[in-house]
Amino acid sequence: MQIKVNGEAREFDAPLNVAGLALRLQLNPTQVAVERNREIVPRSRYGEVELSPGDEIEIVHFIGGG
Repeated sequence: MQIKVNGEAREFDAPLNVAGLALRLQLNPTQVAVERNREIVPRSRYGEVELSPGDEIEIVHFIGGG
């Protein structure tokens, strides 16, 4: 299954949900915000939202500082 992640075409095995994508990208799902096809995915639904071929995903990392 091919999807775009932050503008880059990537190939993944299906089925895959948002939480699984974050883990495959070695990201902590609790520290990122995800948009799927221009709609924000609530963090509480990362494990429920299945990705489909052609989806466009934008991922933003939270960075702490002070």
